[in-house]
Amino acid sequence: MRLGHVYHDIISVENLLSAWREFLCGKRKRKDVGLFSVQLMDNILALHRDLVDKSYRHDLYHAFKINDSKPRDIHKASVRDRLLHHAIYRIIYPYFDRKFIFDSYSCRDQKGTHRAINRFRKYALKVSHNNTSTIWILKCDIRKFFVSINHSILKEILKRYTVDVDAVWLLEQVIDSFHTKNRQGVGLPLGNLTSQLLMNIYMNEFDQFVKRKLKLCYYIRYADDFIIFHKNKQYLIDLIPKIEVFLENQLKLSLHPDKVSIKTFASSVDFLGWVHFPHHRVLRTSTKRRMVKKIKNNPSSAAINSYSGLLNHGNAYKLRLLIKNE
Repeated sequence: MRLGHVYHDIISVENLLSAWREFLCGKRKRKDVGLFSVQLMDNILALHRDLVDKSYRHDLYHAFKINDSKPRDIHKASVRDRLLHHAIYRIIYPYFDRKFIFDSYSCRDQKGTHRAINRFRKYALKVSHNNTSTIWILKCDIRKFFVSINHSILKEILKRYTVDVDAVWLLEQVIDSFHTKNRQGVGLPLGNLTSQLLMNIYMNEFDQFVKRKLKLCYYIRYADDFIIFHKNKQYLIDLIPKIEVFLENQLKLSLHPDKVSIKTFASSVDFLGWVHFPHHRVLRTSTKRRMVKKIKNNPSSAAINSYSGLLNHGNAYKLRLLIKNE
């Protein structure tokens, strides 16, 4: 069933106000948010009018860098545009979420990293018959994922899912508001709420290929990282070219050549910040160092409790003590 006529639901004043309340969470003290909220209703009504007569155009982004495990380029939209991103997301996310496979875990309600690593444990135990036989795990990462997403392909995917040409027009405004440097028509910005949803819509094509064509049962994806479990190493080796051909031909993506590996579960597998073994998992060394550094710089009880909660998902008793001492 295709997505119906939702454009007027997205642009309604009621939805824009609801989206504002959601967007505002944790941002009240920010200067740009404060300026927008001074004349909130005037700004929302002006945005609504622009959307009604389709004179709306997305503003430019403010670019900056962060260092979160690795350097990342973030592109921040204006408050007006981020408000619209929330308005779009809250209407169309429920429809698309139902289309995604169960084992897609990034940027979805009731999913996330903790559920993904628990699913990893469940699949590893199932395929290995409770660690009584050797299993192999293919781990892959897509090269420069967000900056490689092809706008034309993404738009065609969206058109297959919805009958609402106005909603497609609006999504195209958001998609075309950004492109990778020197590559027109390619790339989504890190930082947009809509980018999280559009990324999953794009990669759902690959998920469906894995499930329907390759017929793989034991597959987990988190954003651009994915893993496949199997008892036969050669079977996984033979899968790699099939995966590469689909990604290149259908999505204009490629695997990162340095981040494709096939290892036994017994030799440990690094996935989503944890190093997984048959009987336990431990935090990745680089994650430990980053965590301790952040706590030294910000030794608040809230930060300590947050990290302690994270460590409850693995074998990290000594690290929890170290954090409390810090």
